Amino acid sequence: MVDEFEKHRSRMFALAYRLLGSAVEAEDAVQDTYLRWSAAHHDEIRSPGAWLAKVLTNLCLNRLTSARARREQYIGPWLPEPVLTDAPFETAERRDSISMAFLVLLERLTPAERAVFVLREAFSYGYREIADVLELSEVNARQLHRRARQRIGDRRRFDAPADARRRVVERFLDAAGDGDLAGLERLLAADVVAWSDGGGKAAAARRAVSGAAHVARFVAGLAAKFGGPSLGLAHAEINGEAGVVASVDGAVTVVFVLETDGEQIFGLRAVLNPDKLAFLVGQLADTKAAR
Repeated sequence: MVDEFEKHRSRMFALAYRLLGSAVEAEDAVQDTYLRWSAAHHDEIRSPGAWLAKVLTNLCLNRLTSARARREQYIGPWLPEPVLTDAPFETAERRDSISMAFLVLLERLTPAERAVFVLREAFSYGYREIADVLELSEVNARQLHRRARQRIGDRRRFDAPADARRRVVERFLDAAGDGDLAGLERLLAADVVAWSDGGGKAAAARRAVSGAAHVARFVAGLAAKFGGPSLGLAHAEINGEAGVVASVDGAVTVVFVLETDGEQIFGLRAVLNPDKLAFLVGQLADTKAAR
């Protein structure tokens, strides 16, 4: 019974994280699913994977309803909890649907639209399967998916090779560390936008910062704030994108996620809210312990 559940755990977490935008809440939803699995009559379950996906998705829908209300009261820009993806957390085919930009766009959708869109776009569910999971008609599932696509609209995608992303991160770190505003501006696209999520628990910009000059000053200001001999900077793949983990005296204080085409940075997201860094800190500890 436990072994069967564990076979599906990573896929369930991947689904729950996309539905909720929170790694901690995704873990809780997976655990709640396990409790229901433990109490179920397994001889009546023909397809464990389908059964688990249905239970988990509906648990996430319940959580999304309350989460939307909390996010309306959130202080400053809301960003998803960052997750490391350079471990075998995600397949390459699904990494686009775990990007910060994608998860933020999903916030435009109703819970039902989000569930349909994630199941269809990230996990390639057929409309009949989606209808079974959400207890809808197949026609309704198609309508929800079409409406979700309209709400999200066209989005800019970047598919730069890993080595090109790493070079951009290195240039970013060098310029930020030196306070080189001109160097930062050259690296940033003219229409670059930066968002920072402090959640009222860490100092962060309350609105998005736009334009190369303004974003360069924003980055330089953060670098100056956290700079010093105790500052540690490490490159990492975060949410399938180029990322930087910054720590002071060994404690992670901010995570940067960069949208880049391998030449310039078009979007920058900084997560400073300590509550949202807890899962990534745990991932880092697990990675260190495994070495």
